[in-house]
Amino acid sequence: MGTHDLYANEPADPLWRVPATGAARFTWEYDDGRDRLLALYQKGKDKQWDGRTRIDWGLEVDPYDALGTPEEAMSLYGTRHWDKLSDRDKGELRRHYASWQFSQFLHGEQGAMICAARIVESAPDLDAKFYSATQTMDEARHAEIYGRFLHEKMGLLYPVNDDLQSLLGDTLRDSRWDMPYLGMQVLIEGLALAAFGMIRDTTTKPLPKQILTYVMQDEARHVAFGRMALRDYYRQLTDAELREREEFVIEGCHLMRDRLRGVEVLENFGIPKAEAEEISEQSEFLRLFRKLLFSRIVPCVKDIGLWGERLQRAYADMGVFELGDSDLDQLMAQDEELADRLDAERFAAEERERVAEVEATIESGATED
Repeated sequence: MGTHDLYANEPADPLWRVPATGAARFTWEYDDGRDRLLALYQKGKDKQWDGRTRIDWGLEVDPYDALGTPEEAMSLYGTRHWDKLSDRDKGELRRHYASWQFSQFLHGEQGAMICAARIVESAPDLDAKFYSATQTMDEARHAEIYGRFLHEKMGLLYPVNDDLQSLLGDTLRDSRWDMPYLGMQVLIEGLALAAFGMIRDTTTKPLPKQILTYVMQDEARHVAFGRMALRDYYRQLTDAELREREEFVIEGCHLMRDRLRGVEVLENFGIPKAEAEEISEQSEFLRLFRKLLFSRIVPCVKDIGLWGERLQRAYADMGVFELGDSDLDQLMAQDEELADRLDAERFAAEERERVAEVEATIESGATED
């Protein structure tokens, strides 16, 4: 069955065309490079993996409780609409929410793949081109994995959210070579990392936990790459040029904050858009969720040198200013460690099963004798 047959709503444009601007940059310097970026490139090569074999696709998923989402986490909880829902309706609502979330992850990963390819094309330095080439492969793998999960386990997809599409379009249309870094590596990837992490750390279901844990191991490298490249470049910019980037960040953060409401899901359950927006805004869980989603973006923006007065004021208005002091390196190290730990636990369990099988076979043979 094709993807278009699984969409909850028909996508507005089945083939979205974004006019690309900017120059393709070649460099004839092949020996020189920043040690940190070349080390990250080596790590990117060493850490390649196959989504078909590293993830256990044989794990069963109940599409009506794919993530183990508690009732309190759904924005309808506690409203007059919630009491009217049957248990079957609540399961269908969980299915739609999980499909909506993972659909946005899928669309974002395709956007990340295209932006990474644009960085290969437009970055002026070969070390950045090298690393971006590995990231393009990473993002292709992530899109493959999320697409497979939605097709095989959920049987339902949602079109790209309008605000995510708008930020992707703004990022790709800008002719300045650093904007795909800023729009994708810092804003979209940073927000995605926080969303992945919250689901990874709260889901009780093994397959989505595997998917998110392994994807986050890659994403930790991607954000590190954006920080390195942009920190070096932004030291050279004028105050006026930095303010332009800060304006882009402010607009992008507002778009990303608005992206997270899931209004499309509520509309599919018969709730008018205006009321759905109000319900989402009043949800205490969603309010906390939206604040925590900036835990990766704010310290990264501060780290790369975009920390002007207007940007600080915008973050204060959003209630996320204090996140600028978060330890981003510690968060990224944790993402990598959790993936390694999950591998170790899975391989240890498989080894125990093999040993038990061998012992059972030996015992069976001894009994027959």
